[in-house]
Amino acid sequence: MGCRRTDCLSRPLSNLFAKLGSTVGSCPFYFLLIPILISAALSGGFFFITDREDNDLEQQFTPKKGPSKVTRAFVRENFPYNESMFSEDRQYNKGNFASLIAVSKNSNNVLESPASEDIIRLNNKILNITVDNGRLGFNDLCAEANGRCVPNVILEIITSDQASISYPEHRLSSSSVFLGSVLGGVIADANGTIRSAQAVKLLYYLDNNESVASKLWLREFKALLLDETDRKHIDVSYYTSKSKQEEINSHKTDGFPLFLITYACAISLSVISCLRTDNVRNKVWMAVVGVVSSGLAVISSFGLLLYIGVPFVITVANSPFLILGIGLNNMFIMMSDWQHTHVNDPVPKRMAHTYKEAVMSITITALTDVLKFFIGVMSDFPSVQSFCLYTATSILFCYIYTITFFGASMALNGRREDSNRHWLTCMKVPSDETSNHTEMYNICCVGGKYDKITGAEKKQRVSNLFKEYYGPFLTKPEVKVLVMLLYVAYLGTSIFGCFHIQQGIELYDLAADNSHVTRFIKKDRQYFSDYGPSVMVIVKEEFPYWDSAKRYQLQACIDAFKEPQFVDRDIYTSWLDSYLIYGQERHLNLNDKDVFLSNLPPFFDLHPLFKQDVNLTGDVIHASRLFIQTIDIASASDEMEMLKGLKSIAGRCGVASLSVYNHAFIYLDQYDVVVSSTIKNVGVITAVMLVVSLLLIPNPICSVWVTCSIISVTVGVNGFMALWDISLDSISMIIFTVCIGFTVDFSAHMAYAFVSSKKSNPDDKAVDALSSLGYPILQGAVSTILGVSVLAMSEFNTFRTFFKIFFLVMFIGMVHGLVFIPTVLTQCSAEKDEEKDLKSSKF
Repeated sequence: MGCRRTDCLSRPLSNLFAKLGSTVGSCPFYFLLIPILISAALSGGFFFITDREDNDLEQQFTPKKGPSKVTRAFVRENFPYNESMFSEDRQYNKGNFASLIAVSKNSNNVLESPASEDIIRLNNKILNITVDNGRLGFNDLCAEANGRCVPNVILEIITSDQASISYPEHRLSSSSVFLGSVLGGVIADANGTIRSAQAVKLLYYLDNNESVASKLWLREFKALLLDETDRKHIDVSYYTSKSKQEEINSHKTDGFPLFLITYACAISLSVISCLRTDNVRNKVWMAVVGVVSSGLAVISSFGLLLYIGVPFVITVANSPFLILGIGLNNMFIMMSDWQHTHVNDPVPKRMAHTYKEAVMSITITALTDVLKFFIGVMSDFPSVQSFCLYTATSILFCYIYTITFFGASMALNGRREDSNRHWLTCMKVPSDETSNHTEMYNICCVGGKYDKITGAEKKQRVSNLFKEYYGPFLTKPEVKVLVMLLYVAYLGTSIFGCFHIQQGIELYDLAADNSHVTRFIKKDRQYFSDYGPSVMVIVKEEFPYWDSAKRYQLQACIDAFKEPQFVDRDIYTSWLDSYLIYGQERHLNLNDKDVFLSNLPPFFDLHPLFKQDVNLTGDVIHASRLFIQTIDIASASDEMEMLKGLKSIAGRCGVASLSVYNHAFIYLDQYDVVVSSTIKNVGVITAVMLVVSLLLIPNPICSVWVTCSIISVTVGVNGFMALWDISLDSISMIIFTVCIGFTVDFSAHMAYAFVSSKKSNPDDKAVDALSSLGYPILQGAVSTILGVSVLAMSEFNTFRTFFKIFFLVMFIGMVHGLVFIPTVLTQCSAEKDEEKDLKSSKF
């Protein structure tokens, strides 16, 4: 019977917290100094932050066990590079390169003078770049094919005397070259002859040795393009294989100023919200201490994890903003409960009362958040793992410092109030205004008033609004109906948004708005989206290519890859098709195994690139590959659909095991994980919250509704993310998963206050809960939102996305805590009371 209300843990814990509060109130100096000493000792971990930094783009921001990484390992093993026969399509990594996009100004044809002359002039400057004291140039470091550097064929075509250029494929000398990836904004005749083009892309491939000289050459390339200012007829954007990583590394400390501004704003807003006209009851210093307590928690947790060697990823920079929000929320709740205590009681008794009520509520949310983040350490993304570990540890320290450092500060502040001392000078002041002193003296040097009826501090006018106006208004029957209609409208809009949310991340979202990376990728999307990446189609097992029946079945599978609208069926490269044509021309019976295998060497001698497409050992072909050309890949969502479609086609082939690969797929793998990970994380949060609520909130119905509020807010945030043009990707998933854990805070605090109220009527319980926690919840939400609003001005999309999602979570969570949850709880409790009355009337 004792556990029917599921408060078997809450009662003993509340009593334990009351004893802790009394101890803190009796010996505050120990609880004040020990956290400071711990923070000072652990801050030494920041000396190792440079050694712990790990912002490797692939390692941190792609799934650890992504299927494309497995495919890449297979490609690396079966189709090793031939350094003397470089092929862009056959690379299993992005390679080592520099690139530029030249766009003609004034809508001129970039293939004609004067734009083409500017391009040729710039190309000559690039080819003349030297490093190692002028000893090494591009010709010494370039990737080679057929004994010479891989050329930019479009320049050869421009400088030739050819009257017309065909698009997307063009005959140059005796071979066909693909121009779809190097010409953009093309206008062509019906027969494919180019009339004009707006953009040209040039690529300068270096060898794959990753030598010091290659890195220096890429650095000089960037310096040249940055300083090149005499381009009158073309607008140039540039990019290298190191650009994205260098961009992340160069901006890893850019969040620090935002962090300082946010903390400054948080302190200012907290101080303003804690100002009192009473010079004794003023809580200014408590507001400052509350923010400092959050800062100490961040220092201690980060220092500890840096000491023990946990990687420090750029995503961890978001953690302090979250800890600040938690710390402010805890602070306002602690101060709210303190103000309900009797001012004439000894400080230890007041602290015991405060801890019994407030710390119990804080424990519920802290325990949920810590468990949720520690579970998040099992994420598929290493960057999420590091973030969750840092954040969970920070929340734990924030909780400990709230009940020690901040609690001790409250006790010392309580002693000052008990002695009726001024908040600024700590001098004793009179509690009543007198006519013997000037009006200015009465304003600045009088304080210590309290409510003679309740014995507690006089509430602020804003706080009284919840008790005298908002609470009674919300509990009116017609208002409850209006609230429920409002909730239905909210839920309907959210569900509508959920069905329209976009997936996918643009790579420039990881860079600053004014970065050369952002400019290049946007130009690439704008002018070169007609043709996407060339994709390998890999036969991953031994296959009897000489068996005509099975070969026809395999070719049927290959033909299926040409059917989707995102694949150009006329542009593909197949060693098998070329070999069959080779056999027909020489009247070879390629259906015979011996003939098929014996004629492969002379075929490869004639077409050396195809030798890289077949893993032939003895008389067994262990694996082979061919290439298809994708088209109309203009956005991240197009990339996602393309990858999903190709994998589906590969999976339907029954005659052989097929897979698809391009080095960009390593980053696209996140799309397979992001939705399932988000659903899994929300499910874990919900399950953890339900268990914690059932154990610590003394009412199972309230526990269920608090848990339901998580689902409700999750749907709302997802829906409004879509309406606010926020895509669901690995970055927003991290932020969303992190923030959604805080949706429970407001609802849990309100539900706990509701069931803990000694009022008997459900409406009175709601008014009592709103009176106690309405203003602290409003303070916490508004202060945090305004504090992190500085992120909206960031030049990084990551920080702006964090602000948007955090705003949605805090605002929607606050509305649930202050509007929906009180309304639902009054209805459920009222129905429960009616059932009890009905049962009692029968007897």
